[in-house]
Amino acid sequence: MPSRGRGRRAAGALAAVSLGLAALVACEKPTPMATVTAGSDSVSSEASCYNDGKKLAQKELNDCLGRGGEELTVSDAERVRIGVDPEIAESGWAMVVNGQGVMPEASEDTYRSFDHDEIFAPRQGQSGGAEVPRTAKVTIVEVDKKGEARGTWSFTLKR
Repeated sequence: MPSRGRGRRAAGALAAVSLGLAALVACEKPTPMATVTAGSDSVSSEASCYNDGKKLAQKELNDCLGRGGEELTVSDAERVRIGVDPEIAESGWAMVVNGQGVMPEASEDTYRSFDHDEIFAPRQGQSGGAEVPRTAKVTIVEVDKKGEARGTWSFTLKR
C-alpha cells in the first residue's frame, strides 16, 4: 500500500512540472536583432514592433516609426554601420530616418554603412536656413517581397 508521503510528493512533482510547462508556453521567442555602430561604439536591439514575422497593420507601423530607442552618439566624421540578423536580411529591410526613407530600395544585405550626412541630413530651419539636426530617430523596417512592413527596430542617434 503506497504511503501518503509518496502520494504527496508525486502530486507536488506533477504540479511543479505543470507550472514549468505553463511558464514555457507563456515565454515569447526572442525577435531578430539589429545593431547600429559608430566608431567603436555600438548598440543592439530586439524589435520595437514585431508580429512574429507577419505584416504589421498600418496604424501600428506609423506608431512604431515615431519611437526612439537605444541611444548612440555619432561624431561628425563617423560612418554609421547597420547590421541585421540574417532572418531580417532574407526578407529585406529599409532604413527610415526622422520619418523619411533614405534607401532607394530594400536591402537583403546583413550589413550596410551610411555617411554621417545621410543620417543627419540638413533640414529647412525656422529661420529659413538649413539646420543639421542634433538627433536622428533611426528605424530599421523589415519588409517582405510585397514591400509590407513585418517589424521595426528603433534607435536614437545623437551628434
